[in-house]
Amino acid sequence: MNKLYSNKFHIIVFLLPALLLFCGVLIAPIVMSAYYSFFDWNGIGAKTFIGFANYKELFSSNAIGFMKALRNSLLLAALSVFLQLPLALALALALGKGIKGERAFLSIYFMPVLISTVVIGQLWLKIYNPDYGILNVFLRAIGRDDLTRIWLGKRETALGAVFVPTLWQYVGYHMLLLYAGVKSVPTELREAAMLDGASDAKVNRYIVLPYIKPIIRISVIFAITGSLKSFDLIYVLTNGGPFHSTEVPSTLMISMLFLRNRYGMGSTIAVMLIILCFAFALLINAIFREED
Repeated sequence: MNKLYSNKFHIIVFLLPALLLFCGVLIAPIVMSAYYSFFDWNGIGAKTFIGFANYKELFSSNAIGFMKALRNSLLLAALSVFLQLPLALALALALGKGIKGERAFLSIYFMPVLISTVVIGQLWLKIYNPDYGILNVFLRAIGRDDLTRIWLGKRETALGAVFVPTLWQYVGYHMLLLYAGVKSVPTELREAAMLDGASDAKVNRYIVLPYIKPIIRISVIFAITGSLKSFDLIYVLTNGGPFHSTEVPSTLMISMLFLRNRYGMGSTIAVMLIILCFAFALLINAIFREED
């Protein structure tokens, strides 16, 4: 018994630094954001307790623009789930069959994930440049001058232009997760199905996809929560403009905190992002559990 308690003590001692770091870096900021969300505060002067007034204003005032920002994030999440993930899954299934140059393709597809988001933003700024950007240059070269646009400067095109590099950057990330799942499928299951006359499509549908369903669930959670938290690439490309057409909750939160000095409202947006991410994670887990 003494040895058991001694082992528990050593376990606690070794886990304590990581626990303190976790609480200090993650839990404490969440608690402080929730606390500040109940105040009207400019970040410097005295705080005024206003209860749930910030939350009411967030959902009722068009001047804040939270609902529009949330709609943009949900649209990005839908595109991630129904466009980005199927593409990543198709690449994973293709590479998982052991094609020639498999490792090279993995490195190439994963490369955008390794590049700094600021660098990617600057790259796509050059691509979208209305004068010398490769997109407009290509359209002019094929005689379609009528399709050239100021891609990031027009309300009609800015949102789609921002979403393209956002989706493109993380295709390789989800592809690598799904590829690891595909490679973990026992070869005897594949061979048995092929001996029974199953085609590659049927093997993927009835063996591979059910086997990697837990990884698909994780990818869906990452895609949706990542879309809700998207900030850096959008901030580099448009900073939420033009006229807030590409605004997302994270860029709106930064605007509230550092441009309008409304730390209470900024904290409220942060709390709502945390709640939404947890809610979607629980919802996706429930959906996959029902399917199982």
